[in-house]
Amino acid sequence: MGRFRAFVADRREATGEGAAASVERGVRDLGDDELPDGEVTVRVAWSSVNYKDALATVPDGRVARVSPLVPGIDLAGEVTASDAPGFQVGDRVLAHGYDLGVSHHGGFAELARVPAGWVVPLPAGLDLRQAMALGTAGYTAALAVAQLEEHGLAPGRGPVLVTGASGGLGSLAVAILAGRGHQVVASTGRPQERGWLERLGAAEVIGREETSAEGGRPLEHARWAGAVDAVGGATLAYVLRTLRRAAAVAACGNTGGGRVETTVFPFILRGVAVLGVDSGFTPIQRRRELWRRLAGDLRPPALEELVTREVTLDRLEPVLDAILAGQVRGRCVVRVGGGR
Repeated sequence: MGRFRAFVADRREATGEGAAASVERGVRDLGDDELPDGEVTVRVAWSSVNYKDALATVPDGRVARVSPLVPGIDLAGEVTASDAPGFQVGDRVLAHGYDLGVSHHGGFAELARVPAGWVVPLPAGLDLRQAMALGTAGYTAALAVAQLEEHGLAPGRGPVLVTGASGGLGSLAVAILAGRGHQVVASTGRPQERGWLERLGAAEVIGREETSAEGGRPLEHARWAGAVDAVGGATLAYVLRTLRRAAAVAACGNTGGGRVETTVFPFILRGVAVLGVDSGFTPIQRRRELWRRLAGDLRPPALEELVTREVTLDRLEPVLDAILAGQVRGRCVVRVGGGR
C-alpha cells in the first residue's frame, strides 16, 4: 500500500452544553485504501484555492458532505492508473466540479481517484499549472461568457458589467471578455485594485457601492449590454434594473447573499434574461469542449497576471482563511506535486 500527503478537513461535532462544532484541518498521510471509488487515478501536480474550498473547511460552511474530507474542487495532474477507455497511464488531465472536494476527496492531495466521467484531457496549449490558474473560476467565467454570446452579446454592442471583479471568477470574466473585444466595466469593493483590473483589460472600474445600492425605482437608466454577476443579492437586483432591452446577465455567484428582491418590470418591459450558470454539473462533453476553447479563443491574454499567489499544501491554511475574509484577489494556485 502506498502513502501520500493530503490536506484534510475533519469535522468534530459539538459535545456538551454550549459547545460548538469544529473542524480539524491540516496535512496528514493517507493510504491508497482511503481513496474513493473511480476509474482514473491521478498523481496531482496542481490545484487551486476557491471560496467553496474554504467553506468546506469551516464548521458552518455547508459545503462538506462527508468527514473526513480532502477539499479541493480543482485538480490537474498525470494519470497513474486507469480502468476507463480513453485514458492511459501518462495522460495529463484535469477535473473539477461534480462532487469533487464536496463528498468525494478532491485536489488537495498528492493522489486522487475520480470517475472517468469527471475527467477532462488537458487541452493542447495549456500546461497543468495554467489549467489550475483557470480552474473552476476560469471555467465558470468562460461558461458565463459563452452563454451571454449565445444569447446575442457581441463586441461593440455596449459596455458589459462584471461584478465582484477582484475575485477569481470576476477577474477571469474581465480578462476573457476584454480578450474577446468587449468593453468591460469592472465593479469592485477594493478600489486599490483599479490598476490591476485595468491591466486585465477593464475599460472602467466602478465601486461596489454603486452596484449594490438599493433602487427606488423598478427600472433605472439602461446601461449594460450584458453582465456577469458573481455577487448576487442586491447587486443582481441592480443589474436587472439597469440592463438594456433584451440584454442578459449570467448569474454565477452569491457572495452578496442568496435573496434577490426585484420586480417583474425588467422582464416584461425590457425583455431582459437571467442566464443561470451551473458550472458544477455541466455535461462532460460540453465541459471538454469549453476547455478546448479555454486553450484557444476563450483564453484570457493576461493569464499569468491573474495568478497572485502560489502555495504548497503546508502553506494552504492561511489562504483559506484569507479567501473567506475577502482578502485574496485573482487566483491562488497550489503546488501539490512536481511537473507542469
